[in-house]
Amino acid sequence: MEKGSTARVLAPFLDGMREAGASVELFYAKRLNVKPCTGEFHCWNKKPGVCYQEDDMQMLYPKLREADILVLATPVYIPLPGEMQNLINRLCPLIEPILVWRDGRTRAKFHDDINIRKIVLVSTCGWWEMGNFGTVLRIAEEIAKDVSVEFAGAILRPHAYLMAENKEKAKKVIEALTKAGHELVKTGRMSKSLLEVISQPLISEEEYKRLLNEDYEKVKSK
Repeated sequence: MEKGSTARVLAPFLDGMREAGASVELFYAKRLNVKPCTGEFHCWNKKPGVCYQEDDMQMLYPKLREADILVLATPVYIPLPGEMQNLINRLCPLIEPILVWRDGRTRAKFHDDINIRKIVLVSTCGWWEMGNFGTVLRIAEEIAKDVSVEFAGAILRPHAYLMAENKEKAKKVIEALTKAGHELVKTGRMSKSLLEVISQPLISEEEYKRLLNEDYEKVKSK
C-alpha cells in the first residue's frame, strides 16, 4: 500500500503538514479490523457517542476526538474501496443528532468533545479526466456539511500511476503537495494555484487513451 498511487500522493502532503508543525498519524483502512455499521443507532438512541461494536474503531475514536483536521485519502473505485466506506459509516458515534435545516438539507454536528474543524480529501484515480472524482468529492463535501465543519479542499491527482513515468512533472506535483500540506496547517486552506499544479495533466488525453487501449488490446489478444 505504501507503494501505491494514493500513498505516493499522500506522503509529501503529510510531510508538508509535519514541516508546518502538525502532529500526523496515518492509518490504512485496509489494515484495520473495522466491521460494517449495522445501522442500529445504538450510538444515538441508547448510549450517545458509544459504538457497541468491538473492533479497531475503539482505538480510532479517541484519536479522532483529539484531531483538528481529518484527512480522508482514497483511490477512486466505484466509488470507494469497501474498507474506506466502512470506516466513514462508523464515524456515526462522533455525530450528535441535534438537527438543523441548512441550505435545503437536514444537518447535524459533531459532539462537543470532537475537535475536528476541517475535513480534507486526498484522492487519486487511474483515468485521465478530473470529472472521474465527482462522486468521491461529493461524498467528502457532504460528510463535512453533515457534521457542520469546514471542507478545506481536495487534493485530486488523475492518472496518478503515470507519475512514475513522467519524472519531471511528477517532481513539480510532489513539490506542490508538500507546499499544500504546509499551507493547510499554517492558513487553514490550500491555494487554488497549488491544487491546479497537483492536478495538471501528465500527458494529453489522446495519448492516454491510445496507450491504455493499446495495452488492453495486447492483453486481450493473449
